[in-house]
Order: sequence, then C-alpha cells, then structure tokens
Amino acid sequence: MSASTRNGTLNQSLRCLSFEQLAFLKTHWAVWARDDQLPPEPADPANPWRVWLILGGRGAGKTRTGAEWIRAKALGLTAAPAMRIALVGETLGEVRRVMIEGQSGLLAIHAESERPHYESSKQQLTWPNGAVAQIFSADNADSLRGPQFDAAWCDEIAKWRDGEQVWDMLQFGLRLGNAPQVVVTTTPRPVALLQKLMGDISCVVTHAATHDNAANLAPSFIAEMSRRYAGTVLGRQELMGEIITEQQGALWRRDWIETARVRAAPELTRIVVALDPPVTATAASDACGMVVAGLGADRRAYVLADCTLQGREPHVWARAAIALYQDYKADCIVAETNQGGDLVVSVLRQIDDAVPVKQVRATRGKWLRAEPVAALYAEGRIVHAGTFDRLEDQMCCFGADGLSGGRSPDRLDALVWAITDLMLSGQAKPSVRQL
Repeated sequence: MSASTRNGTLNQSLRCLSFEQLAFLKTHWAVWARDDQLPPEPADPANPWRVWLILGGRGAGKTRTGAEWIRAKALGLTAAPAMRIALVGETLGEVRRVMIEGQSGLLAIHAESERPHYESSKQQLTWPNGAVAQIFSADNADSLRGPQFDAAWCDEIAKWRDGEQVWDMLQFGLRLGNAPQVVVTTTPRPVALLQKLMGDISCVVTHAATHDNAANLAPSFIAEMSRRYAGTVLGRQELMGEIITEQQGALWRRDWIETARVRAAPELTRIVVALDPPVTATAASDACGMVVAGLGADRRAYVLADCTLQGREPHVWARAAIALYQDYKADCIVAETNQGGDLVVSVLRQIDDAVPVKQVRATRGKWLRAEPVAALYAEGRIVHAGTFDRLEDQMCCFGADGLSGGRSPDRLDALVWAITDLMLSGQAKPSVRQL
C-alpha cells in the first residue's frame, strides 16, 4: 500500500470518530509512539528495570518520551503508578523551559482535564489526582537530600556538572513504592556517569536517531544536518545518538578536561579574547572561532566562554568580539591574521579604534600549534570554567590528520591562540605526555 493510500485510509477512519474519541486518541501515546519510545519490557518480570536510559540525537523525540512516561506514571496508567516524582535537569530554567513548558513538555501533552498545575513559587507540578512532581537543578545536589520519590525523570544527564553526586543523592530519595524507577533522556557524551549507567545490570538502554523522528521535524533541518554532519564524529554523536569515546590518535582526552572542570573561575590576572576569523561570510563558510580565556594567580589558564559564530559578515563577528572584550574586561583581542591580514584589525578598529589587538600568524600546521596546548591539559594546567560541548567535541576529535569532526576546527584554533598567548608566549613548549 502506498503512503498516500495509507494516509487516505487513516483520514477516512478518523472522520468516523466523535470529538470525544478524537480527543482521547490525541493523548493516547501508545497509538503515536515509535517502538523505541515505549517503556521496554523487563527481561525478568520478577526483577523490573530501575533505570531506562534513552540515548538519542537532537530532535529524536527524547523529551516527548520522558514526558509521556511521567504522565502515565502520574495518572496511574501503568502497573506501577507514582504519586511523588522528581524532575531533574541541568538547571531549574532548563527544567521549566524544556521538561515542563516545552513543545513536548508535560503541560503540552496532557488533555485539559488531566493537565497538572504548575506552581513556580513552589517549584512543583500537581495533578488533579494529587500526584506531585518537584523540580530540581543538577547544580544543587543538596536539594535532593530529604525528599522521597517513587519515580524520576532526569534530562540531559550527560551535561550535568556534578553528575555523579546529583545522581547519588537522587538514588537515596527513590524509596517509595514497590519498585521506584527513573527515565533518563540525553544526547550522549562519553562522561563517566553515563558509561557507569550503561554498565549497570538494573539499567535498560534504548537508542533513537534524529532521522527516526523526521516526520515531526522540518525537512530543511534534516537535509542541512545530513549535509553538514553525515559521517562525521559530531554527527554520529549529535544526530545518531552514539557515544563516541576517544578517537584513535586524538590529541586531547576527555578525562583531562573532566578532571579539571570547575563551575566558575577564580580571580584572574589576565584575560584575552581569541579570534580565528573565516575567509568568507556565507552559510557554508567556516565558523569564526571566538574563545575567552584567562590566567589565574595559580598559574593555570581558565577557559571562560566559547562564543564561536557560523558564517557571519566581518562586522558581525567583529562586534561580537569587541562585546566579549568589554563584557569580560579583557586585556586584548588576539586575532589570527593569516587570511585577512590587516583587514581583520581594520574591521575591529572601525568599531572601536581603542581596542588593543594582538596579531598572530600561523607559521606551523594546526597539529604542531595544538600539541603544546594539549600537553598543558595533560598536566592539569588548563581548566574549563563550565561546559563547552562543541569546543570539547572538536578537541577530542582532533587527530593526527588535523581534522575535528570532519570540519575545520575553528573553535579549537581560537582556543589554541588564547592559551598560547596566556601561557606559552616566550616560554619553552612542552610535549604531550604518553599516558
């Protein structure tokens, strides 16, 4: 049967239903869900799973799956209903924006008669039947001390700064009911917590790729993502939902970054904005790498921001760079001028003729320039004050072929210029340790 015939038959069948039947069908998730969006059956009914880990690409339907699972729990539509629920996201704002008020969030998927009431002052949702969901930020593990639950939904766990500590506190609170359960929805990254969960016998794992949800996404988005990232390491992670561990021959290791990560930088003695401008300014152009970093009194460098822009006109990235210079009270802008020469400085000076600009030129290949910076990471002398997913992905995919995720490593180039200026200018350059 062709797709058009199938759709015609479906439309004809829907026209035979009453308004009440259509309203019920709209919120009957089992009718619309893909198989990977339905809770998996336990291998042993006597030992149900405790954690359902959903690894998916961007736009794969992870949020809808998590929200529908919570809805079924709260409304008693499962064999193990829940009356006390925890909703945990990267920040309280993310919980509200994505898990509660998002297009696929909890408020959107309920019928009006069953929709929970959200009280922002109490940071909780309350269903008409009395079920309550409290919201928590992964930035505050201690907030999970005390409350108790029989179900939880954790979103984007691979981005949590103190993931293992927050996860442990949540486990102590999952003590209500006969068999408390957690659903975890995340785009994967090779962080320790995620790998630990995948190896746990009480955890079941399902996968979803972005293209699995193509019917609910803009065709132009699917086409553009495929054009840009198909076959790349970044595409495998962000679109296919695969966990990409260290690339063989990569110059950086993720554990170097994770071990030294902090929430905020200390007082800094010097700050620079590093700029790696593109040659052209079209949608298909290389990005304009833009990284802010500073030097602490402890003689360690702190990466403060990755504000890289894609395919922008010179005056756009120049204004953005100067805004960063002003916002961070930086000492100067470090700009690579191999491609644009004096034009790069000229564009910056047209906007602010007083901004100090230090010109740098690449006289060696990307690998040779990046190697001494990677050595500093190996020694624990460079710290990320926050999480910079796309920058870190480029770093950990940067191999001996000089590639990073299949595209020019613009973010990485800007990082290398920043760290070189702060820590390596006029100094002996170390080599990478073999660990």
